[in-house]
Amino acid sequence: MPSALELADQLRGQFSDFISAPVEFRGDVAVCVSDASHIAEVLRHAQGKLGFEMLLDICGVDHLGEEPRFEVVYHLYSFAARQYLRVKTRVGEEKPELPTVSAIWKAADWHEREIFDMMGIRFAGHPDLRRILMWDSYPHFPLRKEFPLAGIPTEDGRANRAPMAGGPFVTSPGEKTTLNREPRGKGESNSIN
Repeated sequence: MPSALELADQLRGQFSDFISAPVEFRGDVAVCVSDASHIAEVLRHAQGKLGFEMLLDICGVDHLGEEPRFEVVYHLYSFAARQYLRVKTRVGEEKPELPTVSAIWKAADWHEREIFDMMGIRFAGHPDLRRILMWDSYPHFPLRKEFPLAGIPTEDGRANRAPMAGGPFVTSPGEKTTLNREPRGKGESNSIN
């Protein structure tokens, strides 16, 4: 049974022009695709030829102040080899767009929509790229780093600023013990019963 590192080496062997050497950190193996326009091709090979038949997750990362600014990370799993692999690529702020992988894994459909909704990264060729959590006319991308934690009021009045009290759970910064700092529901006491 091949290791994740061996499978990543095979992937790099197929696409050596734009895939980095695999990096292993705490048992997790990742490769970076330097040319984002080839991400679907790389992932189709990983799925069809290397046996990574399951897409576990896709997530977006905002590296504000760096260029390219956005990173998209695909988390893959192979049942046959019992191995995980991360495939990463980056896109710039000027045109944050990648090809969709929803034709390779149906699960990508909702993951890509969430990344589009929260980060503003588009997925070319997606069958239904529209917002999934925010309403269609919402003008902001809440997971971008410049988005304030307290939120932004909208002109149509559909959203007010988030309360600074921390939502349903609050912490007590500056308390002396960990027990007193633990988040708890509003109105709950610090005593353990």
